[in-house]
Amino acid sequence: MKYIETPNAPAPGGHYSQAVAVNGFIFLAGQLPIAGDGEDVPSDAGGQLRLVFANIEAILKAAGAGISDIVNATIFVKDISLWPEINAAYAEILGDHRPARTVAVSPQLHFDALVEVQIVAAAPG
Repeated sequence: MKYIETPNAPAPGGHYSQAVAVNGFIFLAGQLPIAGDGEDVPSDAGGQLRLVFANIEAILKAAGAGISDIVNATIFVKDISLWPEINAAYAEILGDHRPARTVAVSPQLHFDALVEVQIVAAAPG
């Protein structure tokens, strides 16, 4: 088991790792739309999802992987009415790559976020 940490994504806010690689997979902790120092968090759901995926991409890169290695995504949305905007941004980010995906409504995400994403990816090699 290998713990994955990068300064290019938000540091964990508790007793957990950004990701863990084990048995050919990389398991990412749920990622919220947290920006770097001095950066604003987008107020729209699509913008928040893009920020989340920028953080996901940084963590995957630290593990030697990328967006195309994602095998499963679990997306938590604050309100299902945001789904069309989130789904459009998701399709834009992933392009032709179509990993398995689950969507769940979670009306009380941390920091009042509109979206949170948890990823499982295939480890390189």
